[in-house]
Amino acid sequence: MVSTNYAPEHAGIGPYATQIAEHWADLGHETHVLAGMPHYPAWSLEPEYKGALRRTEQRAGVTVHRRAHTVPARQTAVKRALFEGSILLHGAVAPPRMPKPDAVLAQMPSLAGGVIAARLAARWKVPFVPVVQDLMGAAAAQSGISGGDKAAAFAGRAESYALKRATLVGVIHETFVDRVVGLGVDPAKIRIVPNWSHVPQPTRPRGETRRHLGWAPGQTVVLHSGNMGLKQGLEVLVGAARLDPDVRFVLMGDGSQRAALAGLAADVPNLDIIPPAADGEFPDILAAADVLAVTQHAAVMDMSVPSKLTSYFQAGRPVVASVAALGGTAQEVERSGAGVLVPPEDPDALLKAVRALAQDPEGADRLGAAGPRHVAAHLSREAGLARIDALIDEALGGPRT
Repeated sequence: MVSTNYAPEHAGIGPYATQIAEHWADLGHETHVLAGMPHYPAWSLEPEYKGALRRTEQRAGVTVHRRAHTVPARQTAVKRALFEGSILLHGAVAPPRMPKPDAVLAQMPSLAGGVIAARLAARWKVPFVPVVQDLMGAAAAQSGISGGDKAAAFAGRAESYALKRATLVGVIHETFVDRVVGLGVDPAKIRIVPNWSHVPQPTRPRGETRRHLGWAPGQTVVLHSGNMGLKQGLEVLVGAARLDPDVRFVLMGDGSQRAALAGLAADVPNLDIIPPAADGEFPDILAAADVLAVTQHAAVMDMSVPSKLTSYFQAGRPVVASVAALGGTAQEVERSGAGVLVPPEDPDALLKAVRALAQDPEGADRLGAAGPRHVAAHLSREAGLARIDALIDEALGGPRT
């Protein structure tokens, strides 16, 4: 596997890459991962990896080959290009030393990772299978990054280079298909491989967790968990918090926009920004909130479906999605039956939905209860890993299942 993000990263794509690799190792396969240095979602290098140029680790039976790269604290087109370029250069000049594999799987949106994986698979003459988690070209165009138009054109060329060389292409949502076909991929090669819920169900009583966090029993708490980047458009939560001081808004996580959001919310006493939760506490904190928020800029349509949704559904709380109605995120929330949609970048609409849920606790509980049912039926870890195994088996010449 080639995946820039990997454990100990606990958000975004890292947990999925880690669980796939560890699953293969558990099955008895010799499993190697070419990864970057841990830096996400804070976009800050983990202290124990500072100064390391290359490192090889054994993690849960998986051999992880790490290569150093730049880590831009602020996202611009130029800095993102340098980030991807440093991954590509280091991975190309120092590929992992390992026996010839049976297949190479790449976790994208890492453009460099996709290109490296395609070249390694060609060198070894083995199947190449990328799994598209995000579309970086579309992301650059839709997320508001500085210099996005030029970055989108460059990213699209790199994505096309990698994807056209694939034996099969996995995409995590059907809304990605047209974009991938537009990059030159034969539709017959595309398979839908949705992500799964990679966190356990909550175990502590909600009241106990709320007391621990200092959330009052009668106070409505709206929680956003995960990356604080440009495409999330988290300013909408700051705006909603300004409108009603009695509702508590909590942003839990890290990311390139955290400092900017903290500055924007400096005079908003009912908005808290807290660090990412430890893995053992994460499910309970999600479940302790009254409402779980997912937000995106209005322009974000078909390039990203947030991985946080699978964790939100598992938590059993209602979701308010401030996202484009025709995008993949909206489709997933509607499919789950666990939340409500509001127009993106509209603080008034978001707050109105939150108040409606607070005034109808039984209805809110019914919405929340639909989440774990949806996970059990469609988003279990076992089902997700089985889909990845089937993708690899088919690329190796086995039957399509």
